[in-house]
Amino acid sequence: MKKNHVLFLFLPLLALAFSAGSVLAQLQNLPRNPSPGAEVSQTVGISTITINYSRPNVIAQNGNDRTGQIYGKGLPASTGWSDPFPNFGSGNKWPWRAGANENTTITLSHDAKIGGQDVKAGTYALFLLIDEDGTNATYILSNNTSSWGGFFYNESEDAARANIQSEEVAQTNLLTYHFVDLSPTSAILALDWEKRRFPVKIEFDTHGIVMASIKDELRGTAGFGWQSWNQAANYSLTNDVDLEQGLAWAEASIGNQTNFNNLSTKAGLLSKLGRQDEGNTVMNQALELPGANAGNFYNYGRTLIGQDKDKEALAVFEKLNKRWPDHWLASHGLARGYSALGDYKKALKYERVALEKAPDGSKGFLEGFIKTLEEGKDFN
Repeated sequence: MKKNHVLFLFLPLLALAFSAGSVLAQLQNLPRNPSPGAEVSQTVGISTITINYSRPNVIAQNGNDRTGQIYGKGLPASTGWSDPFPNFGSGNKWPWRAGANENTTITLSHDAKIGGQDVKAGTYALFLLIDEDGTNATYILSNNTSSWGGFFYNESEDAARANIQSEEVAQTNLLTYHFVDLSPTSAILALDWEKRRFPVKIEFDTHGIVMASIKDELRGTAGFGWQSWNQAANYSLTNDVDLEQGLAWAEASIGNQTNFNNLSTKAGLLSKLGRQDEGNTVMNQALELPGANAGNFYNYGRTLIGQDKDKEALAVFEKLNKRWPDHWLASHGLARGYSALGDYKKALKYERVALEKAPDGSKGFLEGFIKTLEEGKDFN
């Protein structure tokens, strides 16, 4: 079984004067060289990850290039845990602080998973154990964030551990933390130094966090207008999250002020809940409102096409054409409807009318649609 090794940098700051148990006072606010401090943050949904660390360089101050000496038996790292210093630190073996100087720290604004392990929101010291060949490694999160380096590390203070595999990367002289991948619910945190990358996945329950945040916000000033309730309902609708709760929020918005936006949101939620007839009734109610416009009709027709409800979409476009016969979206909507139904001849007729009426900024894509229809293809 391979042993883990750690990296230890001998820095001038270690030359604190220790004598008879006393420490001489030191100035704190001076430029730090080498290994300057740094901070990097990433937002995932509404959650944040923040890393505070110091950045050692592969090129030593004396110009010595330590490439190939960093991992394994580097600097002068021993295999396994680094041995304790006599009369200093906790007296335990210690891991690499995944940086230099004080503890590297990671701060999570919300509960998360790191390498699949549950971690509560908060700030943790970040350590790294690496196998002799640099391939396999373990991130350690410790509840002790205030110590200097790893000398006071105590395994009993561990909050979580995550086993990872490193990757080969281009030469990175200055140790760098960054985020190499991002999704609505996760990010890959990577430590790059020399020719190795140590990535770990950090995940959040984004929808759960957002829904809890929405509920809290709606109890404040945001809850005094229809817009916030509709935004909340729309989040539920768009992300398929707690649709019944979204429907309740839509009802609250409508109770505050009835308009096309919140009625259409309610209609969408009813449809997703399998209450299609109710959804259609509410949507038709929205379309009959005096404030409904050509764009509302057009967008609803496109939504129906996206749901493979082509005949229903054409009926909406016909209402649009009857109500706003001179609007270019009326002709363009009919072209979409007939194209979806495979009647390219009629679609081409209406698209050419739309091209004549459309603003200059829209003519380009209409010309493309006409070309598609001339080729006998659906442009939806």
